[in-house]
Amino acid sequence: MKKLIIAGLVTMLSACAATDKSDTTASATIAPERVTLGGMTNEDAAKTLFDALIKKNYLATMASPSRIALQFDDNQFVLQPSINPDGIDRIMMNRFYAVHPKLVGSQDLLILIGTLNHKLNFAKFTLRENGAIIQVQGAATFVNTIELEEIRRFMLWTDEGLRQVGHSLPKGSEQLIKPIPVMQQSRSL
Repeated sequence: MKKLIIAGLVTMLSACAATDKSDTTASATIAPERVTLGGMTNEDAAKTLFDALIKKNYLATMASPSRIALQFDDNQFVLQPSINPDGIDRIMMNRFYAVHPKLVGSQDLLILIGTLNHKLNFAKFTLRENGAIIQVQGAATFVNTIELEEIRRFMLWTDEGLRQVGHSLPKGSEQLIKPIPVMQQSRSL
C-alpha cells in the first residue's frame, strides 16, 4: 500500500511539473496586447515595437534603428516611435508615393496637396525631394503604453482615408501617383 501511495504521489508531481513547464513556454510565446514604450529612446522603442509586431504575426522589418517597415493588407507603412520624456508619445505612421516626372513641381500638384491638408484630418500631406515624393503622415498618440489594436485601427483608418482620396482624384491619376514600396519583396525560389 505504501508503494502505491508513493507511486501515486510521484505520478501526480510529475504531471504537475509537466503542466507547469508547458504553461511557462506557452506564456512566453503569447503576443502582447499592448507595448510600454515610455522612458525609452526612440531606437529602443522601435526595437520593442518591432518585436511585439512580429509576435503578433505582422510582416515587418527594421528600416533603420528607429523605423519599422510594415506590410499591412496591400499597403506598406513606416512606423517611427517618437518618445517624449516630458509628455505625450507618438508613433508616426508614414506612407510614400512617387510622383510622375510631368507632375513634379507643377501648380496642380501644389494645389492638390494644399487642398488635401485643408479638407482632411486623418493625415498630413507633404511634398519631398523637390516634389517628386508625397509623404502621407499621421500619428497615434499615447502616454507610455499603446495597444497594438490601436495601431492596427489607426492604419485601417489611414488606409480608408487614402482610398477615399484615390476615388476622388480624376481618372488616370493612379498612373501619375504610385505607392513606393518600403519593404523588399521576398522571392520564392
